[in-house]
Amino acid sequence: MSELSEWIPKTKLGRLVKKGEITSIDEIFQQSLKISEQEIVDTLVSNLEDEVININLVQRQTDAGEKSRFKACVAVGNRMGLIGIGEAKTKEIGPAIRKAITTAKLQISPIRRGCGSWECSCHDPHSIPFQTKGKTGNCRVIAKPAPKGLGLVSGKVAKIVLELAGITDIWSKTFGETRTTPNYAKATFEALKKTYKIMTPRDWGR
Repeated sequence: MSELSEWIPKTKLGRLVKKGEITSIDEIFQQSLKISEQEIVDTLVSNLEDEVININLVQRQTDAGEKSRFKACVAVGNRMGLIGIGEAKTKEIGPAIRKAITTAKLQISPIRRGCGSWECSCHDPHSIPFQTKGKTGNCRVIAKPAPKGLGLVSGKVAKIVLELAGITDIWSKTFGETRTTPNYAKATFEALKKTYKIMTPRDWGR
């Protein structure tokens, strides 16, 4: 909390948040504003969680010899419709994870939760409202609404992203190279982001 009190915003959006003129992260998304400072997210989203998805040792041959770096992929979310994925490379594991968390916060996105399965009509936000697709590299993910109680029918990596986003029931199908963990996570993230691009009848009055 002390870090936020010492925060000196560098952007117009940051200054508006610091002054209290913007009090909800939903206002930022509704106006399609770009988040350039992680403190904006820290101020407006108090219950954000993070989880490391993957850490790789990346080696590169140079004239001076072999250089090694750690590459971290991290997901952040509040389990209530906000999710972000970030990657970073540094010489040490700790800084790589912290840098990836910062990147994930800057790329945080809202998702639209709902109950779009024909097998369920509870109207609770436990799944997604309609089928979506996401693609990163050669990995594709198709996400479909599922009835309450089914759980997350997906791979381990996708489950981390879905749980942090607040999805408890879903059908998912993958194509391509899912062993490339960061691409699998980002493809799932892209599929979830697309739910926010279309408004359902339930959202018309909001």
